[in-house]
Amino acid sequence: MSVTVRFAPSPTGRLHVGNVRTALINWLFARHEGGRFILRIDDTDTERSTEAYETAIKADLAWLGLVWDETFNQSAKFDAYAAAAEALKAKGLLYPCYETADELERKRKIALSRGRPPVYDRAALDLSEDERAAHEAEGRTPHWRFKLSGKRVEWDDLVRGGQGIETASVSDPILIRGDGSYLYTLPSVVDDIDAAITHVVRGEDHVTNSGAQIEIFEALGAKAPMMAHTPLLVGADGEGLSKRLGSLSISQLAEDGVEPMAITSLLARIGTSDPVEVGDSLDQLAEAFSFDKIGRASARFDEGELMQLNAEIVHAKPFETVRETLEALDPRAAREDFWLTVRANCERVRDAVRYVEMAFGEITPVVDDADRDFIAGAGAHLPEGELDAGSWGAWTGALKADTGRKGKSLFMPLRLALTGAPRGPEMSALLPLIGREKTLERLKAASG
Repeated sequence: MSVTVRFAPSPTGRLHVGNVRTALINWLFARHEGGRFILRIDDTDTERSTEAYETAIKADLAWLGLVWDETFNQSAKFDAYAAAAEALKAKGLLYPCYETADELERKRKIALSRGRPPVYDRAALDLSEDERAAHEAEGRTPHWRFKLSGKRVEWDDLVRGGQGIETASVSDPILIRGDGSYLYTLPSVVDDIDAAITHVVRGEDHVTNSGAQIEIFEALGAKAPMMAHTPLLVGADGEGLSKRLGSLSISQLAEDGVEPMAITSLLARIGTSDPVEVGDSLDQLAEAFSFDKIGRASARFDEGELMQLNAEIVHAKPFETVRETLEALDPRAAREDFWLTVRANCERVRDAVRYVEMAFGEITPVVDDADRDFIAGAGAHLPEGELDAGSWGAWTGALKADTGRKGKSLFMPLRLALTGAPRGPEMSALLPLIGREKTLERLKAASG
């Protein structure tokens, strides 16, 4: 079987880590199997869907490296959905219902009060032609429901194992609203048939929907794709992410300086048996992919873990890959020796600019009164000539021999006097950037 999967976002908002994880799993599976990854734009909701969101979704996927083999919009396929609806009507499997939303809600409450599941009672099937005509004369337009078989629908889920839905225990799903617009279910099935989708990979919140969709596939004369329902994403605390999805949109993470490979590495491995670590590439992540590795527990998305991965990536970045970014942030930062000195202290590339003043500009020295005489005399032991990687060791060695200071009492006063901060890049690499003249100036200012 040639694997074909799809990712189907609605262009009504930005991509966030939750739906990107679904896209990533589909992409990794397709690449692992040498198959195809289709991007389907679910824009049947013409009022809420926008071209701007569609463009943004495509830009986010491209930035992450999740390139697609084919793309299409559902808004271009209304004729196909109408034809499928007519085919179902002809088989007596799509029937009109005239209840208002209030009437349906009232039925639901009555069923619950009597201890019964709030399943639609199929009252519309008993309407006569005259009763239907009377409803329409009142101005009611029907919504259309798919008539489920009432049998048990079973499938072998690639993540959850054997699954079954008793269709008698769920309501006949509405496929077409009263205003003639389509809900998700029918267009999705028609598109999966047309695109020859072999595997539907999505969140476990769609498990119940799958029973109805399998019957719709069969009613339209097609075999349902294989199914894989993955656990949903939660926060590090185990709580849902719904209140924080804005801050976890891909565009926001990119703006915050998060590397795409940090995002994909984390999303590919949380909730699996693989250790969470930076992948070498998307292809390497795809090579290691297997549904067998995905557990049944919710996958925990930890922003702290994301930033650890991000820092690991940043620490290994060669200068040429960050030159333009540093130039845009502060031209003084666009030096290879500076980048190699500070990158180990950066979670994001942009963090490098924190150290520009420390290396090249003006700082506010910090010195305790007890260290003032030590700082005042330190300049006399600074090695002559241009400072290099060995100067810090030679300098502190001479000061240790002269003053008897060692360890933190030796190093910390010098760092505070020269950088104004207790932590930062290695002094052996930073001192040559500061330079001999500025080093002496800062020592003088600190001891004054």
